[in-house]
Amino acid sequence: MSPTFGRCFDPDGARYGIPTFPWRLAPDGHATRRQLRARGLRPGGQPIAAQLMRSNRRRGGVQVAYLYRIDRAKPVRPMTSRKWGALALAMLARRTCPNCQRDAGYAIPTSLGMCVACAYPEEQCAA
Repeated sequence: MSPTFGRCFDPDGARYGIPTFPWRLAPDGHATRRQLRARGLRPGGQPIAAQLMRSNRRRGGVQVAYLYRIDRAKPVRPMTSRKWGALALAMLARRTCPNCQRDAGYAIPTSLGMCVACAYPEEQCAA
């Protein structure tokens, strides 16, 4: 057994406080938030049941993914018409240029702070 595997394998939770498993070796009946969402579920306030861990050589530490029990997960709440409206207004605000007040048709980059036509007017005239 490699030292990395041994450090990441703690099924009884003695070292880290919660059961810990190596990356990609999660026990059956557990899933991450993304995996729950793909099934149309959410954690629903349940505590973290276990964690996945792997060492990261680039960052010099470890990466951790928390696992939740699938049988305790609740279905995702449906979007209401008010939520859809608020989301549409938020996306409209991200697409509206503060200089020309026009809908750019895309989310304005935060690096520019305005649409491309306002940020580079000399290139628009040459084209």
